[in-house]
This record gives sequence, structure tokens and C-alpha cells, in this order.
Amino acid sequence: MQFKDYYDTLGVEPGASEADIKTAYRRLARKYHPDVSKEADAEERFKAISEAYEALRDPAKRSAYDQLRARGYRPGDEVQPPHGGFGGGEGPDFDEIFAGGAGGGFSDFFEELFGRRRGAYRGAQGPQAPRGDTRARLAVPLEAVYHGRSVRISVNGKSLDVNVPRGIRPGQVIRLKGQGTHGDLLLEIEYAAHPDFEADGADIIHVLPVAPWEAALGATVSAPTLGGPVELKIPPGSEAGRRLRLRGRGLPGTRGAPPGDQIVELEVLAPKAETEAQREAYRQLERAFGSDWRR
Repeated sequence: MQFKDYYDTLGVEPGASEADIKTAYRRLARKYHPDVSKEADAEERFKAISEAYEALRDPAKRSAYDQLRARGYRPGDEVQPPHGGFGGGEGPDFDEIFAGGAGGGFSDFFEELFGRRRGAYRGAQGPQAPRGDTRARLAVPLEAVYHGRSVRISVNGKSLDVNVPRGIRPGQVIRLKGQGTHGDLLLEIEYAAHPDFEADGADIIHVLPVAPWEAALGATVSAPTLGGPVELKIPPGSEAGRRLRLRGRGLPGTRGAPPGDQIVELEVLAPKAETEAQREAYRQLERAFGSDWRR
């Protein structure tokens, strides 16, 4: 298998903070998402970006990757697993299954580093084969959690459709009778990385780019939610980082609890000036506000 430089894929330094990694992922995911990008290689780029983010957003995965990277591998180098596998010790007694969305179709490098070394079900044979139920992690898209949809996974060379209950939470388990290596398959739920949304309990966080005049003067804009776009009113005088709440637009509630909200965090961005008229508009702003506007 060939080594991949996940930091280079996201365009961040190896010492980047979690916030920097998240920001880089969101920026690139918006640019290369297959549903919106016109780039010829958008789908492949999006998969690579998603794979890199899955590896670096989790502290345990990032630590294992950093240990391997510290051995001096460069992109494209053939990587030979050390004796005993990756990670310098025994991993948890579960494997990981990525079902659709940002979690699907990851490379052999990712699977070897974070999947097969944990050895829960992929071809386990002989005395190393687990006995009883098999445990695995299932990363589900937020859309499946919101709507309650099925996702398709591959287990022991066959495809299975898993019904995802509406509002299911990370850590909850779905049992598939008789689908494990020697018993049932227990799928522990986690949420797959999403280019637009992040779950915080039942709440959903979305970072919304707005123009300077929309923030300064106020505006009504379209904001995406898991249930579809809605109209959002931006109050005049809003600043970057301001949070607006869309009540009931988060994940469905469970056990009688109300649904969560969607928190919209404003990101004030200056559009690129690509025409002479647009550049003149910026010059007029410069004259209107002067050089001491930071005070």
C-alpha cells in the first residue's frame, strides 16, 4: 500500500489545531463536493479530502497516523506494516464500517491503518478469529439520522442494508442477527464527517458565509438545513462568529425529547473583485470608511 500525506491533502501543517483542520476540510469540501463542483476530478478530490479529515479529526487516529508519518514516509512510498501491525499495540476489539457519504470508498492505506489491523471481521481465520458476537463501528451520514434511512454496508463479502432509526445517537448499537463472524454483528453508531454540518448532541452547527454588506445592513438569506433550505434573517450589525438559532431544525428528539436546533455561525467573507466595476465598488468603500476603520 502507498503512503498518503493527509496534512498535505488538507493543506495544513502537521502541527495544525483541530479547529484549523476542521476549517480546511469545510473549505475544500464545499469546493469539491460532487453535487456542486464543476471540477473534472471533484469526486476523487472529495473522497481524498474526506479520508484525510476522518484520519485527522479523531485524536486516536491522528496519533497512530503521526507515528507512522514520523518514520519518514513520503506520498507514494510503499508502506510495510511493522511486526504486530500498526499503532504499536493492540487496538480496540472492534472494526470500523463506513457507510456512504463522506465515509465511503476509502483507500487501502486508510483501511490498513485504521480498519483491518483491528481485525473484527474482515477475513479473520483460525485461532485469531473472534468468538461470539462481532462488534463494529458504523459511521452514518447525518441525513440518514435526520430522516431515518437505510445505509448499505459490506460485511464478509456481501452487502447488507441497515435501517438507521431517526435520531439515533453516537454510541447506540444496532444488532444484525447472525451477520457476525460467529454470531450477531453489533454496530456501534458514530456520525460521518459532513462538509456542511456538525452535530453537537441533538443540535446541528452550520457555518454560513455572508457578505460584508449582509452582515452590516442585515439581510434575509437562504440557509441549508438537514430538512432543506430555509430563509434566515440576519440582523443589522452582525459580526463574524455571531450565532443564530433555528429552533427545531436539529436532529430529531428521542424518547419523547424535543428535536434539537440548528445553530448558524456567521462567517463574513469578502467576495473577490473580478471586474472593474467590482474593484471600483471596493475603492468606494475604502474612501467611505478610511484607513482607520479597525479602531
